[in-house]
Amino acid sequence: MIYDSDLARSLVSPADLAECRAMIKAGSKTFYTSSKLLPQRIQDAARQLYAFCRVADDVVDESDDIEAAVESLRLRLDAIYALNPDPHPADRAFADLALTYSIPRSLPDALIEGFAWDASGRRCKTASDVYAYSVRVAGAVGAMMAIIMRSRSPEAIARACDLGVAMQLSNIARDVGADAKIGRLYLPEDWLREVGIEPDAFVHDPRPSPELTIVIERLLTEADRFYERSISGIAMLPKRCRPAIHASRLLYSAIGHQVRLNGYDSISQRAVVPKKRKLVLIAKAIQASLFASDIKPYPVLEEAAFIVDAVAAAPEPKRLPETLNERAEWVTNLFIRLEKTD
Repeated sequence: MIYDSDLARSLVSPADLAECRAMIKAGSKTFYTSSKLLPQRIQDAARQLYAFCRVADDVVDESDDIEAAVESLRLRLDAIYALNPDPHPADRAFADLALTYSIPRSLPDALIEGFAWDASGRRCKTASDVYAYSVRVAGAVGAMMAIIMRSRSPEAIARACDLGVAMQLSNIARDVGADAKIGRLYLPEDWLREVGIEPDAFVHDPRPSPELTIVIERLLTEADRFYERSISGIAMLPKRCRPAIHASRLLYSAIGHQVRLNGYDSISQRAVVPKKRKLVLIAKAIQASLFASDIKPYPVLEEAAFIVDAVAAAPEPKRLPETLNERAEWVTNLFIRLEKTD
């Protein structure tokens, strides 16, 4: 797709953007909170992205026919990438993003595939399966966020995938019990068997145990490893985007910390990060963004290589101009947005 400013303006309306803002505010408090730290243009784009991801997830998750739901989403993507989106705010918003930022079609396709894995109850036999799933449902989103922030080098995209994987591992560790109650299991089955837990029996009757603690602790250790790798990627982002992504990193990693405080019991309770702790972490995110981090040459996660390759093969988008007024607005409104953070 070749960028055309008049066409981009015709794809999405102010009412569409308002709908996207409402969707993220209702659907993800953590994402909504951290997005407040972004410059306005990127904040709007992030909310457009979230809206389409939310709609796609709901289409698959709420369908009795997963194959038909996935096919319907692929047809919607066909229309989006033909710049003739369905008359839905999220579709029009994502068409605008795909055109403006040259988002490869394979990234939303990967996301939809991950949602299909979810809805079908597909199990993860190994850690590699967990990474492959996490790359699709979260790493692809991280890569699209990096693209929106004009950071699309292979190294930056690899680290964005790392952060997405880390966040998803945190979510998996938090939701072990809730997932089991609806017949889902995302912990690696071979890890469970190593400690003497039979996966089918566990899903039928999930209970906290010393053996389960070992598995959840191992998963969170892996999450921490990917959070550490992601710091190099954040250093590659534009300076004014770093506070928001550091906030995402710290807020999601705090979920794992809370799981640990709960004694790794993700069955009888759900880890919730207290509001005061969130505010402290946001302040730490701003502080972290003020200092340059070393960029370390971590390898690309094998399961994320197809994302990195797809972005590398995509054409560079036309760079949109940034006015002095936009820069001044961001500086002026940063702390106003923080004060309103809930």
